[in-house]
Amino acid sequence: MAVENGVKMIVNRVTLLGNKDHGKSTLIGSLLIETRSVSQHRIDDAKKTSEKLGRHFEPGYILDSFEEERLNEMTIDTTRAQVKYKNTGFEFIDVPGHEELMKNMLSGASYADFALLLVSAKPEEGITGQTKRHLFVAKMFGIDRLVVAVNKLDAVDYSRERFEEIKRDIGSYLDKIGFKTANVSFVPVSAYNAENLVKLSDKIKWYKGKSLMDILVNASKSRKIRTDGQLLIQIQGLFEGNDKSIFGKVISGKVKKGDKITLLPLGGSAKVLDLFVSGRKAKAAGRGGVVTLDLDRGVGDDIRGFIAVNDKSACRSGDTIRAILLTTRNISGRPSIKINGMEVGCRKMTIDRYIDVTTGESKKAKRIKPLNAGLVELKLDRNIATDAFERTPEIGRFVFYTNKNFSGIGIITE
Repeated sequence: MAVENGVKMIVNRVTLLGNKDHGKSTLIGSLLIETRSVSQHRIDDAKKTSEKLGRHFEPGYILDSFEEERLNEMTIDTTRAQVKYKNTGFEFIDVPGHEELMKNMLSGASYADFALLLVSAKPEEGITGQTKRHLFVAKMFGIDRLVVAVNKLDAVDYSRERFEEIKRDIGSYLDKIGFKTANVSFVPVSAYNAENLVKLSDKIKWYKGKSLMDILVNASKSRKIRTDGQLLIQIQGLFEGNDKSIFGKVISGKVKKGDKITLLPLGGSAKVLDLFVSGRKAKAAGRGGVVTLDLDRGVGDDIRGFIAVNDKSACRSGDTIRAILLTTRNISGRPSIKINGMEVGCRKMTIDRYIDVTTGESKKAKRIKPLNAGLVELKLDRNIATDAFERTPEIGRFVFYTNKNFSGIGIITE
C-alpha cells in the first residue's frame, strides 16, 4: 500500500496479456497520459522519438526504455509502469507477447493480482493460439479476475458485431479451461485514440458499460486479500555463517520470541531466543517481514530453501510432487527444478495427462509439446518442503530445467 499526499492508496499488480502488435505498449502509454501519471518531459521525449523515426506520435514510446525496442517495434523485456486513478494505484506489468520471450511473460503473470488481456479487433489479428496460451497461464497461476480489452475498434469502424464475436469466442475458451466467466469483464477500446480508457467514447455509444480504468478499480476492490495463517518462513540462509542464527521471509502467520519452530524438511525443533527485523531486536514479526532468528541449537549449514513452521501440518515435505507443467521446449535430458531459491534434480518424471493450451483439451500422452502443458509427477533427488500453489503461492511454484536449460514453469497441485 502506497501513500500519496497523506492518502493511503492500494497498489494492484496487473499483468497485461496478449499478442505483440495488439497494442499493449500503446495502451499503457495512453493510460499514463490520460491519468496524468507521467511527466510532460517523458511525453515530449516520446514525441521527439516519433519525429526522429518519421512517424505519428506513438504513446507506447513512453513505455519502451531502449532505442532498439522502438526501432524493432517490440518490447524485449518485462516492463513495469505505474498508473494512479481515483486513489487507486496500478502497476502494469507489460510482458512480451511473442513466443520467444514466454519465460518473461510467465514471470510477470505469476506475481499479478489480476490480468488485463488485449485482443485486436482487426480481422487479420484477433484471437490467436498465443492469446489462449496467455489465458491458460493466467488461470494456471491463480489469477481469478480478468479484464478483456478488445482493442483497435477504430480499425473496424467501431463494430459492435466484431466486439460480440470476440467476446463470445473468448468466453467459450474460458469455459473450457475452468475460468469463472462471472469474474471476466469485456470493454471495447481504441488504445491509440484513448477511447473508453478513462472516458467513454461518443463513437462507441452502443457500449453501456464502464471505462477500462473504472472496471479495473472495481476489480481491485473485489480481489482477494490474503490473511495470515499458520507460520511459514522461507529460509534464505545462515546469518554471518552462524548455524544457530538463520534469516528468511515470513510468508504466513507470525513468529514471536520464545516460539518453538521446526525446519522442514530437516525436522527437529528449536527455540527462538531472539529475533530481529531490519537489524533491530523485536518481539514478533508478521507476514512480509524479513527476520533473523537466534536459536537455541545449530541447524546445519545447507538450509537455503527450507521452511520454518510451528506446526508440521502447515506445509508438506517429501521427494515427490504433482504439478501442472507448462513447457517452452521439447523435454529431453535430465530434468531439474528451481524452487524456494534452491535447485533440485529429478530422478524421474511421469506425464499423467497432456493439455493442449489452445483448445483446453487434455488426453493421455507420452510427451508434452513445447508451449503446451501437462499434469506430471516428479520424483526428486531429495526431500523438499513445499505446498500446493492454490494454498501457498510463494512455495508452490517452480522453474523447470532440462540439461540446465530453461524449459518451463510449474505449479504444485498436491
